[in-house]
Amino acid sequence: ECPIIFFCRNNGYAISTPTSEQYGGDGIAGRGPGYGLHTIRVDGNDVFAVYNATKAARKLAIQNKPVLIEAMTYRLGHHSTSDDSTFYRSTEEVHEWGEKDHPITRFKKYITEKGWWNEEEEKKWQKDLAIYSTYMAYFLTIQCRKRVLQAFGRAEKQKIAHHHDMFEDVYR
Repeated sequence: ECPIIFFCRNNGYAISTPTSEQYGGDGIAGRGPGYGLHTIRVDGNDVFAVYNATKAARKLAIQNKPVLIEAMTYRLGHHSTSDDSTFYRSTEEVHEWGEKDHPITRFKKYITEKGWWNEEEEKKWQKDLAIYSTYMAYFLTIQCRKRVLQAFGRAEKQKIAHHHDMFEDVYR
């Protein structure tokens, strides 16, 4: 028993291999109880479902009960820079998913239907954000550089540890 939440984003692939070719079953949620984990499977593309699952998992975790959340989703991009997902799925499939079931697309549709968002407001925000982003990128670059140099300065002033100390508090 421990206060931990394992969050698995199951996008149906392990790099380029579909999960259906890796193991029996349709995910890992079925394995959680065998390890004593309270297990929640959730639609990983539904912002509200993920929020509620995480909230429920937190309630269990603060009672020292380990939790596994499996969020069923879809990977829009490549797995890594060495992966080209067009070899194992079509660009049409990816595009269709992005148009219909993408979490941001779904959430935007929801708030638009509620009257909380509209295209004109979005365009204004995007314009403002572009201006703000340029300014912030410049400002943050300066601030980060300053902090890194300060950290180097502090580190260089530290006493060098004795080589015997590197074996202290090491698991054996």
